[in-house]
Amino acid sequence: MEREGRGISERPRKGLRTRIFDAGDARALAQRRLPRLVFDFIEGAAGRETAAQRNCRRFDDILMQPKVMLDVGERSLKTELFGHSYDLPFGVAPMGMCALSCPRADRFLGVTARQRNIPVCLSSAGSSTIEEMFGWGDRNTWFQLYVSQSIEQSMALVERARVTGYDTLILTVDVPQVSRRTRDLRNGFVMPFVMGPRQFVDLALHPRWSLETLARGIPRPKNFDAPNGVTFDRHASRAGANWSFLDHLRQVWKGTLIVKGITSPSDAMRVRAAGADAVYVSNHGGRQLDSVPASVDLLPPIRAAVGPSFPLLFDSGVRSGEDVLKALALGADFVMMGRPFLHALGAEGREGLEAMIDAVIEDLSTGMAQLGLTKISEISEQCLWRGNRPNQAIAEENTPHLKARSA
Repeated sequence: MEREGRGISERPRKGLRTRIFDAGDARALAQRRLPRLVFDFIEGAAGRETAAQRNCRRFDDILMQPKVMLDVGERSLKTELFGHSYDLPFGVAPMGMCALSCPRADRFLGVTARQRNIPVCLSSAGSSTIEEMFGWGDRNTWFQLYVSQSIEQSMALVERARVTGYDTLILTVDVPQVSRRTRDLRNGFVMPFVMGPRQFVDLALHPRWSLETLARGIPRPKNFDAPNGVTFDRHASRAGANWSFLDHLRQVWKGTLIVKGITSPSDAMRVRAAGADAVYVSNHGGRQLDSVPASVDLLPPIRAAVGPSFPLLFDSGVRSGEDVLKALALGADFVMMGRPFLHALGAEGREGLEAMIDAVIEDLSTGMAQLGLTKISEISEQCLWRGNRPNQAIAEENTPHLKARSA
């Protein structure tokens, strides 16, 4: 189902009632409605959280150049990626324990992704099983792998994904060790969940969330449920995701293989040489290293390193449709979003999720109209204001060539 620009802004909400009109609304409502330890788990980042703030702030510094008096009445947001046609150029990033935001979060994400024809990625540390998520999202579901506990356990998850029907695997490599997140430490947030006096008061002050969550069971990383008693250790080393493991995984996994957490051009080139199908540029939303550059600043050098046609995915700091547009203009082929969708789920459940997606779509489509664009493939560095553009893009301003996006 192709979504055209004229229809996007006029599409009725079919009775949808929401107080969410942008990511700020979703965040504010979630902060009120979720227990503090849950909201802080979603929102928190490493160190003083300057990396997470920098991710968002740098998007505000990127300006775009409008073009006028062009025929932009009909706009398509369809995007080709890995031989698939998606209705939108953005999807749902892998996030652990989504059901903390609301009890049926994974189901809402999966069903919505299938209906909207966008990808949704289940984390190894997800609160639903590999099989459950595929049942909801079908072929729109991707699987994200952490290499923790043991190589054998990790490969067992890969095999489960293959047998279930997944054809896209994301290997996350930027968490050799989970960083300290002071919000979680102050709130006493641990997995499995431990109820102390402070946590009891926090939950008691949010009875709706607490009752709904207790009724459906405390969320846990269900993919690690095993009869041998092995449980998920959130703080276990994940350093098994090394270059040798990538070589092995590439031999075993015959589907699409994406490597996530790349912030270095040299690492990106090495990932490409190892036979991966795409590089996923991300600083983990600032949750791992507080001194890392903003992810959006890393897109141009990594694009230059891997060449114009090698697929690049991107996340970290994306909060609006214009942010999606900016990331695509700076070299991304596809954008993934995380926290805004969890905030929306925590605020208003599935209606909140739908409202957040609608807001991103409308801002993206309207932004394209302002720039004189009708297709995602037309987005390039030339959309950026001269002061934000690399020298080579400025030199090519009067040429008709646009960067070809990979299929």
